[in-house]
Amino acid sequence: MYDDNIEVLRARVIAANPSLGIDENSNQWWLLGTSGCHLCDIAEQILTQFQAVQPISYQNVDIADFDEALMMEFATAIPVILTPSKRLNYPFSVMDLQQLLA
Repeated sequence: MYDDNIEVLRARVIAANPSLGIDENSNQWWLLGTSGCHLCDIAEQILTQFQAVQPISYQNVDIADFDEALMMEFATAIPVILTPSKRLNYPFSVMDLQQLLA
């Protein structure tokens, strides 16, 4: 897990996808991925399993909507979960998601 200034990273993602900047999205987790990404589908299944025990809300964010520099930053890392304070790169498990809440 990294802590590469998540606030700056989230601000850059919001700049690329302004709808994420509205208040109800500010505390959401974001699952960064793109369509046709097999690992992103698996990551979404893990998040769904996690939601069965922990009521978190998350939003899918397609990196194809980003500018090229930001997209390339995530192109080889997706799926990536960004919480308001942490970043988690795949592979991850339900237990890893639990750690994000700690």
